[in-house]
Amino acid sequence: MSFPAPVTVHAGSEDPQAPLVVLFHGIGEDESMFAPAVPHLPATAGLVLMRGPIATGRGYNWFERRDGRIHPPSLVRVMDWFEAWIDETAAGRPVVVVGFSAGSAFAGSLVLRSPGRYAGAAVLSGAIPVESLGGEVGLAGRLSGLPVFLAVSEQDAIIREEYTRETWHYLVEESGAEVTTRRDPGIHEVTEATAVELGRWLERVCAGLGTGTTTARRQGECAQTTR
Repeated sequence: MSFPAPVTVHAGSEDPQAPLVVLFHGIGEDESMFAPAVPHLPATAGLVLMRGPIATGRGYNWFERRDGRIHPPSLVRVMDWFEAWIDETAAGRPVVVVGFSAGSAFAGSLVLRSPGRYAGAAVLSGAIPVESLGGEVGLAGRLSGLPVFLAVSEQDAIIREEYTRETWHYLVEESGAEVTTRRDPGIHEVTEATAVELGRWLERVCAGLGTGTTTARRQGECAQTTR
């Protein structure tokens, strides 16, 4: 299965060397989902609100679902599609991926598959498919030094609690990532308060690019991967 070129909305910096922040919406939504958060995100970064390539109901998604679960072959195809876009578009720029709900599963899968390609990741009101990926890669310490923002909605009635617990435990205790956590008292959404905290985290990540041994190593890896 092939996918068309991504549908995207751009905001923030137009500097071709600026860090690129790509935002992935939830299932059944589209790129407009993150529009209310944009004013809280750093203008020093290039912001890309992207539409998932798989039509789902009235919106889109980042993978097919079978029996209520991620269908791994479709997830891999969409990851390949996205990384081909990054190779063509980002061309050595640091890339941070941000996902909400199903978009966080996609963002998490990207960084677990190719951690050196990305300068950071944010998981918002969602979970990453740790169990399904565990047989493919060694997960302990896999995200060593990677900045990660993890926000959990305490009144979330959408994401199963065990998935949230598993994601929190892996990222905080086992992944080796530099994790910033937030517990939002709200429901399954990106609240204004979470968007503000996400923006502050992104500012710190973008400001730190090019400094420190870990960041310098990751930028070099990213440049090698994206040619």
